[in-house]
Amino acid sequence: MATDILAKTRMVKDVVKIIFPPFPFINDVALLLQSETGFSAGAQNCSAFDKGAYTGEVSCAMIQSIGGEYVLIGHSERRAYFNEDSGILLAKAIQALGQGLHVVYCFGEVLTDRKSGQHKVVVKQQLEDVLSKIPGEKVEHLVLAYEPVWAIGTGETASPAQAQEMHAFVRQCVSELFDATTAARMPILYGGSCNAKNAKELFACPDVDGGLIGGASLKPDEFASIVKAFQ
Repeated sequence: MATDILAKTRMVKDVVKIIFPPFPFINDVALLLQSETGFSAGAQNCSAFDKGAYTGEVSCAMIQSIGGEYVLIGHSERRAYFNEDSGILLAKAIQALGQGLHVVYCFGEVLTDRKSGQHKVVVKQQLEDVLSKIPGEKVEHLVLAYEPVWAIGTGETASPAQAQEMHAFVRQCVSELFDATTAARMPILYGGSCNAKNAKELFACPDVDGGLIGGASLKPDEFASIVKAFQ
């Protein structure tokens, strides 16, 4: 899979492409990508602990030692199925940043939040709970990924206008937490069922800096089309 993606997107030099395989395959993917321009490998999750008797956990030091450069923290599925709260997510972020990894921090509202008009309140809280406690010198290693959970596999659709509205709001929140310069520089990815059909319109939004690609990343041709949508 990674080989197919590499072959189809290698020529797109000016787009950062990060592949997040399951833990057993990170080293293989990292070795495959090490001589490629614009590609990095990352982990889908990490432990909240540095070391100790935590059977089954994968520490950030382990991820870094096998070539991982990024880690996803707070993905909607981790929040929903594994009950990861802000305390756990903050601990994971601190561990990852301390190990020299880049953190892709995921957040977003569910359908009930959106329909009740509480989506901005929920998103702001998710940002403040973690970002407000990140050391200032580590902020440049943060990437944000907005997941409108209500638009993922529910039959509901988020329009580019809705994506832009929320991304602009997120950038405003970052500016309030840090400053305008940090907010302008921090990448904000869109993770709401981005695919080959809607990628170009989504990426044309001024505050949408990229995509957190789910199911479409398993189809090399479609993933390549999404990457090329930046051109």
